[in-house]
Amino acid sequence: MRYISVAETAKKWGLTDRMVRRYCSEGRVPGAFMTGKTWNIPLDASPPGRVLPTASEISDGLCFRIVRSEREDVKISGIDLLSILKEERNAKLKGGIYHKVQIGLTYNSNHIEGSKLTEDQTRRIFETNTIGTEDGDVDIDDIVETVNHFRCIDHIIDNAEKELTEEMIKTLHLMLKTGTSDSGRSWFKVGDYKLRPNEVGGEETCHPADVGRKMKELLNEYNSISSKTVDDIIDFHHRFERIHPFQDGNGRVGRLIMFKECLSNGIVPFIVGEEYRWYYYRGLKEWEMERGFLRDTCLAAQDEFRKWLAYFEIDLS
Repeated sequence: MRYISVAETAKKWGLTDRMVRRYCSEGRVPGAFMTGKTWNIPLDASPPGRVLPTASEISDGLCFRIVRSEREDVKISGIDLLSILKEERNAKLKGGIYHKVQIGLTYNSNHIEGSKLTEDQTRRIFETNTIGTEDGDVDIDDIVETVNHFRCIDHIIDNAEKELTEEMIKTLHLMLKTGTSDSGRSWFKVGDYKLRPNEVGGEETCHPADVGRKMKELLNEYNSISSKTVDDIIDFHHRFERIHPFQDGNGRVGRLIMFKECLSNGIVPFIVGEEYRWYYYRGLKEWEMERGFLRDTCLAAQDEFRKWLAYFEIDLS
C-alpha cells in the first residue's frame, strides 16, 4: 500500500489541508494513520461521502442522480426532494424533512446574524406560534424575523424552479423585514435596494447608486450559465454579499437564495450552521484569493444535510 501526505491528498481531492486533517481525525478516511504528528493517507482513498465516478461530479457538488459506489452513497433528485418538501408542508406533517429544514435553516441563519433566540425557541414558534423564555427579555424583532423567515422558506419552495430575478430577491427581503422596527424607518427601504452606504465585516460594499446596475449584471451573468455547479452558486453568494444590496438582511436573503438554487439545480442543499460561522465569514472574505475555505465550509454543511436525508430514509432510487 502506498501512502501520501495531507498536502498531496488535499490537492488530489480539491480540499484544504485543514479539511483533510479533520476527516482523518474523525476516522472518516479508512486506512489513514499517524506517524508522530503526520497523517499517512492511502493513495487510493476517496473523499468521505463524496465517492463519485468523475471529478466533474465532485466539483458539481454531488449533482443529484442515482449513483451507487462500494460505500453505497446515494444521491437523490432535486426535483423529487422539492416534491417531498411541498407534500409535507401541504399535509402539515410534523417531524419530517420539511419541518427539519424550516427550523434548521431559520435558526442557523438568524443566529449567524445575531439573533438571541435558541433553537428550541425557534422550534416552539414554528410548531405552536408561541414562545417561552426563562432567560430575560426577548427582542421582538428576533421573533418577527423568525416567523417571517418561515414564510420565506415556503416562498423559495414554491418558486424554486423559477429563474432567479431581482423581483424574487426583493420579495424575499420584503417578506423577511415586514413588521420589524426597520420597516418603520422611512430611509430603510424594505423590499427595495439600500439608500445609505454600508459596510460588511469592516469592508466597503457597493454604493447605493450602483446597486441596481450591479445586481442586473450579476443576475444576467449567473442566469446565462446553463448547468450551474455548487461553485457557481457559492460565487453568486459571494458577489451578492459584496454588493450588499439591502440596508440589512443581506446574509439571510443570500443564504435563502443558495438553498433555492440548490433545489433548482439538483444539488444537495446545505445549511450553514452557526458553528461554521467564522469559517463562513473567512471564506466569504477570502473567496477571490482562496476558494477552498468557503467551498469546504459549504460542503461540510452539505454532508450534514445528507445525514438528514439518510435519517429520513429519503432514497428515491
